[in-house]
Amino acid sequence: MSMDLDAPVYLQQQEQVAATILCCNCGAPIDGTVAAGALCTDCIRLSVDVTQGIQREATLHCCKDCERWLQPPTSWVVAALESKELLALCLRRLKGLNKVRIIDASFIWTEPHSRRIRMKITIQQEAFVGTIVQQQFEVEFVVASQQCPDCQKSFTPNTWRASVQVRQKVPHKRTFLYLEQVILKHGAHSETVNIKEAPNGLDFYFSARNSAEKMVEFLHSIVPCTSKKSEELISMDIHTSSRSFKFSFSIEIIPICKDDLVAMPLKLARSLGNISPLTLCHRVGNSVNLIDPQTLQTCEVPTAIYWRNPFKNLADITELREFIVMDIESTGKSNGRYLLSEVTVARASDLGRNDVTYFTRSHLGNVIHVGDSVLGYHLTGANYNNDEFTAIEESHQYGSRIPDVVLVKKHYTRSKKSKRNWRLKRMAREYEEEATAPVVNVPTTKKQEQEQARMEQDYEMFLRDVEEDQELRQTLDLYKVRQQQAQDHQMEMDEEDDEDEEDGLEGGHAVPKINMDDLLEDFDELNMGE
Repeated sequence: MSMDLDAPVYLQQQEQVAATILCCNCGAPIDGTVAAGALCTDCIRLSVDVTQGIQREATLHCCKDCERWLQPPTSWVVAALESKELLALCLRRLKGLNKVRIIDASFIWTEPHSRRIRMKITIQQEAFVGTIVQQQFEVEFVVASQQCPDCQKSFTPNTWRASVQVRQKVPHKRTFLYLEQVILKHGAHSETVNIKEAPNGLDFYFSARNSAEKMVEFLHSIVPCTSKKSEELISMDIHTSSRSFKFSFSIEIIPICKDDLVAMPLKLARSLGNISPLTLCHRVGNSVNLIDPQTLQTCEVPTAIYWRNPFKNLADITELREFIVMDIESTGKSNGRYLLSEVTVARASDLGRNDVTYFTRSHLGNVIHVGDSVLGYHLTGANYNNDEFTAIEESHQYGSRIPDVVLVKKHYTRSKKSKRNWRLKRMAREYEEEATAPVVNVPTTKKQEQEQARMEQDYEMFLRDVEEDQELRQTLDLYKVRQQQAQDHQMEMDEEDDEDEEDGLEGGHAVPKINMDDLLEDFDELNMGE
């Protein structure tokens, strides 16, 4: 008998038949090699409860005033309804969940006024060796009201621990309007408890001392100011020698603003490069920057040097007068964006009445032309009750160099119907009325109307400064107007163009416009609109 070695060999394997047993509960056949406890899958689900020991009801504490939730033992967190933060807070409150594996968790809708929060949770747990059971159950939370410590303080006199009082003794609010925009841009007011508006400034209240110190450092970095600190004892424990204080920081800003006419002391002017003591403030930052419009010489007055020998401004923007440029000739001397020119001007109120003109030198040679309207200070015949200006008049060196007119900036004629395609954000604050005796025969409503009109005038003046000054505009956040306002603005473009042409004929150039590409979108406003 011969065998072919190259022929394939087929091995027959006997199929192994699985051993089946009957379920001890219902008698259904099951695989005996994998069965756990001789129970089928349906019987395991009916007889084994992996949710045993897990809390099904709990209580959540919420503050009605600030709508924050208590996270034991003492933390209060902000969480919206049906948010991830609230879901995590609810899962942490249930006892027994740390022993199982959470597969899914979601909210079940309930009426907002029911004060109930329901959840559906899916978990897994090993019931027997090699057997994992997954079950789903519901949990209900009762929302109870509890006032948080911060809201409790709001009903007591000790609502704040530190305050920053910012003051500037000037007749307008331009500095505080600029300060408000810088604070909003950098978010320096995020830790404030309250902001109140006082007659000469703003009051910022904080719950912690270090937050107030941060605000003081921030103010020192953007405006020239000086600060003082005081503290008041609130309570003291004689057993532990612990004390509680209230801290107050007083900030005083230099009473000199942009476009103010300044008369410096003669000694200080000589120490600052022998500049003319009669100067114009062209910029205010960490220090006061002055320029002599007759020679274009500039100087910087540091804050420390100013407070050693403080002086006031000679005139502010409320005393500006309108002039018409009759003739202008450049001298060729320039300093940065300023060009020194010899200008002949006449008062706008004198046109058609007399032929009186005034000759002066100005630093505005780059922006003004013949026929333009300019704003300036009229020094001829002016009587200033200022010791520094009197010393300048009596000085042999500077007395004869006092000009008749000091030009400050170009004046643009604006239409009342024109609308801006940009806007600024404002801070929410309270107004604290000045504690003064009531004026006889003057109703309170009239006083409030006058105050409101003055504030609107100051705000309009600040908006014009933003339009005309590009350097100022770069330090602020400007936002686009709402859609309906933008549509109205687009509908009136033709009308405004005609008005701008008229303004250009009268004032030399149209009113400055801000490019739409430089404006920011207000996402908070868009979300509220949606």
